[in-house]
Amino acid sequence: MGFAMNVLEAMAFLFVGVVGLAVAVALVFFVVDRFQTGDAIRRNYPVIGRFRHLFSTLGEFFRQYFFAMDREELPFNRAQREWVKRAGEGHGNTVAFGSTRNLSVVGTPIFANDPFPPLDNQFACTEPMVIGAGVRTPFMAPSFFNISGMSYGAISKPAVQALSRGAKDAGVWLNTGEGGLSPFHLEGGCDVVFQIGTAKFGVRDTDGALSDDKLREVAAHDTVRMFELKLAQGAKPGKGGILPGEKVSAEIAAIRGLNVGQDGISPNRHAEVDDWDDLLDLIGHIREVTGKPVGIKTVMGSEDGMQGFFDTIVRRGADTAPDFITIDGGEGGTGAAPMPLIDLVGMSVREALPLLANMRDAAGLKERVRLVASGKLVNPGDIAWALAAGADFVTSARGFMFSLGCIQALKCNKNTCPTGITTHDPRFQKGLVVQDKYKRVALYAKEIIKEVETIAHSVGVAEPRLMRRRHVRIMQDSGVSVPMNQIYPSVLPAAE
Repeated sequence: MGFAMNVLEAMAFLFVGVVGLAVAVALVFFVVDRFQTGDAIRRNYPVIGRFRHLFSTLGEFFRQYFFAMDREELPFNRAQREWVKRAGEGHGNTVAFGSTRNLSVVGTPIFANDPFPPLDNQFACTEPMVIGAGVRTPFMAPSFFNISGMSYGAISKPAVQALSRGAKDAGVWLNTGEGGLSPFHLEGGCDVVFQIGTAKFGVRDTDGALSDDKLREVAAHDTVRMFELKLAQGAKPGKGGILPGEKVSAEIAAIRGLNVGQDGISPNRHAEVDDWDDLLDLIGHIREVTGKPVGIKTVMGSEDGMQGFFDTIVRRGADTAPDFITIDGGEGGTGAAPMPLIDLVGMSVREALPLLANMRDAAGLKERVRLVASGKLVNPGDIAWALAAGADFVTSARGFMFSLGCIQALKCNKNTCPTGITTHDPRFQKGLVVQDKYKRVALYAKEIIKEVETIAHSVGVAEPRLMRRRHVRIMQDSGVSVPMNQIYPSVLPAAE
């Protein structure tokens, strides 16, 4: 009995102590909140006002896991992310009962199935396609679906390693992004596209200008198949990036051509390119130095702007044209960009791609210039739509980030990515196990290719690049879908 009383007394004392401490802390917060001047809510509602910030912070996560429906979230919804997750894990992507997608949303693509599609034994796999047939070392690209630019620095070492190995396994190319060529891009043995950004990272001299010697060093790698001159990206057209000096380690400095601790600042455009003629001159120079295909990456702001590019090519001759054009949409993503640019600048790839394809074809460059579509294209329907609209290839960055385990935590602009993809903190990087994740990268790419081929089969063609605009209907605000070739008529009858 005495022992029990002692326990109860101890518990009562502990309870009183905890309550007393809580009251004391609350009084301290009350005084601090009442006399601070930075937050009106906390000043008017001491202590209680602090919960607003807490709930606002936690709300982002609660909405994702508990409240948002499968098709509601942005920039990518749960249904999209789960498809990539199942594909990367090698699980079947069949679903039961029926679609959860609202097909009446304006702009929704609906593929027109053929009443007599090819038999299974008439179903052909996608054929490789040559890029830069006239250069010294053309590239026979095996896959229509590939990995878009993500630079080492923006993403982590294990992320690049997993992408490189996964790309090799799946037979797709890996774009380096504008951060230069790291050993981790090369270690998997995959095909690599070297992106030249406005700061010329990896191919710059001590003054920051383009170095022919550095170009030759990069081109000497057999697995570096092409060069992409980046003019703009969808998330921030007209705005260069910055890698803070504290992230520029000795390793990254050596790769990018910077000094340790020096800010990696990308200008908003290439300083030596003032017009379309200058751009064609630079493309020709890089192609001559490297002997490999050279293309550009850009975002369409208007039809008139890009039409001037094709007019210049026609005037100067088809030999001066880029070997490919990567068209990124205004809905494209990045690690960090100003909200006005993310939200408001740049034409969507859904509008820009068919317009660009028409301009290219009208200039007589269909076989000369390959089109690569990029910008929020992560699921089979997205890729099939792009090929039908006129793309020869499709690249994705965020789709492959999801295959690596990205949970859309929206921490890409910080060094706290919980999945280890966009952080250089070893604590978080250890969660990204290369030996496991590269297999998911490969499986995701293979599943995309397989299911896009399935869509092509359904609409009545033997392989994806034979899909045309007539095979896709676009939902209108009237509730009636219209064939895409009526919205964007092709200039070539065969492309209808």
